[in-house]
Amino acid sequence: MTEPQSHTIEAPGAVLHYDVRDGDEPTLLLIGSPMAAPGFATLASHFAAQRVVTYDPRGSERSLRTDGAAENTVEEHADDLRRVIEAVGGPVDVFASSGGAVNALALVARHPELVRTLVAHEPPSATALPESETALKACKDIHETYLASGFGAGMAKFIALVSHQGPITEAYLAQPAPDPAAFGLPTEDDGARDDALLGLNMVTCTGYRHDFDALRAASTRIVLGVGADSGETFAARTAEGVAQELGTATVAFPGDHGGFLGGEYGQTGKPDEFAAKLLEVLES
Repeated sequence: MTEPQSHTIEAPGAVLHYDVRDGDEPTLLLIGSPMAAPGFATLASHFAAQRVVTYDPRGSERSLRTDGAAENTVEEHADDLRRVIEAVGGPVDVFASSGGAVNALALVARHPELVRTLVAHEPPSATALPESETALKACKDIHETYLASGFGAGMAKFIALVSHQGPITEAYLAQPAPDPAAFGLPTEDDGARDDALLGLNMVTCTGYRHDFDALRAASTRIVLGVGADSGETFAARTAEGVAQELGTATVAFPGDHGGFLGGEYGQTGKPDEFAAKLLEVLES
């Protein structure tokens, strides 16, 4: 695989950074949110003969916001993806993880002509859950805890939510706040409030309501992925909810939410098996 070549695009409120690894068509776009391009290095290496594009979403790593906005919107992310795809030349295939899957679904609802196949892996769309009201309360509480008490307190609640098995109930909301130290997180508030996950994207991503009519009518082939080891965790259940709305079944991918990771950001899933499954899905 060739070394990635970096590029930038001006967008309203941000300068977007993306990387292109040259290869054969069709282009494969690998995206997350707030996970940036470095999170897909291992997965990209499994598509050495193919043209692969990765990018940093607005507010993450190199793609800093230029307008000082306190939150990103899914609509902004979707428009950013449109800009990147138009810059590299579409249509493309897309593997989208987590918040990136929410943003990619929003893109396809508006511009299906830009995406041939979308593999949306565990989009955390709380609005697709049967208990959406309590789930959205939990997401809002994480954001508000972060604003009030800082990264450690907010991230501890985030980890508790995404690792919880089963529905998000009122009893879940009423339980005591987890201790950040139990997760190896800082207990002191450093005063920073610029975290891309807890600050910029937490509420807008999980609270986004998809245009399912547009998605069902789209020319894009949409595949909802769920980690085979995810069980009944939050993002696995939200992916199942989105799939049900689309009238399709989910596809199991090796590992869990980060099954494609090969040590990036300190996480290792089952990247070899994951990449093989992704190739199988894209070629089917």
